[in-house]
Amino acid sequence: MFEVGRDILQSRGCGGVGATTADAGLRLRFVYSVFTIVFVVFIAWTLKLGIQGTSRTRIGVGQNSWEYARADILDRNGEILAKNIISGHIALRPGKVQDFDYAAASIHDILPEYSVQQALALIRSGKKFIYLKKFASESQRAMVKAARIEGLGIEETEWRKYPKRRLTAHVVGFIGTDGHGLEGVEQSRDLYLRENKSPLVLSIDARIQTVFYRELSSAMQKFGAHAAMGMLMNSRTGEMIAMVSLPDFDPEDRESDSMQSRMFYPIRGVFELGSIFKVFNTAMAMETGIGLDKQYYIKEPYKIMDSRGRQLAPPIRDVPSFKPPRPHLNVAEILLHSCNVGSVQIALDMPQNTQREFFERLNMDRPLDLEFGRTEKPLMPQKWGPVERATVSFGHGIAVTPMHLLLGINSVVNGFYVEPTIIKRPIGEMSGARVVSPAISDAVRKILFKIAETTGGRSARVAGINIGGKTATAEKRVNGKIDTKKNLTSFTAVFPIESPQYIMMVLLDEPKGTEETHGWRTAAWNSAPTAGAIMDGIMPLLFQ
Repeated sequence: MFEVGRDILQSRGCGGVGATTADAGLRLRFVYSVFTIVFVVFIAWTLKLGIQGTSRTRIGVGQNSWEYARADILDRNGEILAKNIISGHIALRPGKVQDFDYAAASIHDILPEYSVQQALALIRSGKKFIYLKKFASESQRAMVKAARIEGLGIEETEWRKYPKRRLTAHVVGFIGTDGHGLEGVEQSRDLYLRENKSPLVLSIDARIQTVFYRELSSAMQKFGAHAAMGMLMNSRTGEMIAMVSLPDFDPEDRESDSMQSRMFYPIRGVFELGSIFKVFNTAMAMETGIGLDKQYYIKEPYKIMDSRGRQLAPPIRDVPSFKPPRPHLNVAEILLHSCNVGSVQIALDMPQNTQREFFERLNMDRPLDLEFGRTEKPLMPQKWGPVERATVSFGHGIAVTPMHLLLGINSVVNGFYVEPTIIKRPIGEMSGARVVSPAISDAVRKILFKIAETTGGRSARVAGINIGGKTATAEKRVNGKIDTKKNLTSFTAVFPIESPQYIMMVLLDEPKGTEETHGWRTAAWNSAPTAGAIMDGIMPLLFQ
């Protein structure tokens, strides 16, 4: 447009001579000027409408649509785990009040806790701003609006409520002052929660979560444990039914708890988890052609030697409580009785890279990006020499998160690597990459059933269902060195063992021996009975 006008102005004296041409040029200049003014006014008016529209949108959101600012989070049964609540604060701006007496009487009617004299004193206080009532009720807010008093108004506010508080704190997480999720599902599904009105339905069952929370809290107190953790996953769908990590925190009052309490053990803890790795060792043995019937001499500590006959490390021993039925045990019995000496010999019989390849197949060489957070990266051996292969066979020299371990065991007992989810899923066929053959899964399940029936897992048995399980006790590393006085114990269970539908794991960090346990602090005395108490409580809920 401006280029056309410039051409008109430049050509006002060209093309002819006389009054007619001059008059035509003046008329064209006038038209161009008017057109320019109209265009500028149009642009200004458009900008004004845009600004007003934006303002109106904000006001509309503030008054009518705050409940949709962030979607609700529900458990699988519809229980509210997180919800935005809209309320308002009754605010007084004394300097704007015109009719003191009417305003004071109205404040008394709306908020009887203020006498008329007290209200007058506040109005005459000279203060610029006073909160008369925070989180006022809906009826109180309506009365303020109906009174139409200059200087008395409502400051609408919205905040996130977590009805289950500590029970689901680690799973659900919380939001920051800007309304964005900071931890848990609030963070990992932040975009969905901000852009959708429909609730986010989790796979978590608050009833089962409650049982885990109760029994783990009791175990922490009973055994003087530093921390505790429990998980339950649907073996087939990957749905996480329960995830509890203690200590915990209050998502609505986070300052009252230490930062350490926010550590989510299932994905943040990286531990040497001990004898549960013998399950993997057995699966690898079968896969590489070492039959379950092959026997090994386990009566004495095992010395790891190099090709020149030099001893590479201190002899591998079993725990003092280990009482083998015979000097020789076969591969199945080595897992059944959790024999370190036998596990080492099996591992050293396997091809050089068997362990590394197997754990890579189980994603134990990398952090996992899950719907409820990113796990820490496992610590794999820097090299896979004889000593490393030996210690890894019974769960030392390799550190993983409990989530890595849970998914790994589920892969062996079912044959497939099932990705975990925090979102409720419909029941369907198991899907995932095959990890081991059906024959290996079947053989391992049978051994796990015997463990739960006859050895250290007996205290986890419950009536009416067959369970397979494995205890694990690992001495903790402190500042890079083994501390023989500090244990990490766990029990991993699968059930029904004939065709697993669920897998669970219970872990206690630094449990102490008690009079009841005769001073013992191994998994058979603490984690296994804790898992049994949990299963006893959740079975009616799972199979109702």
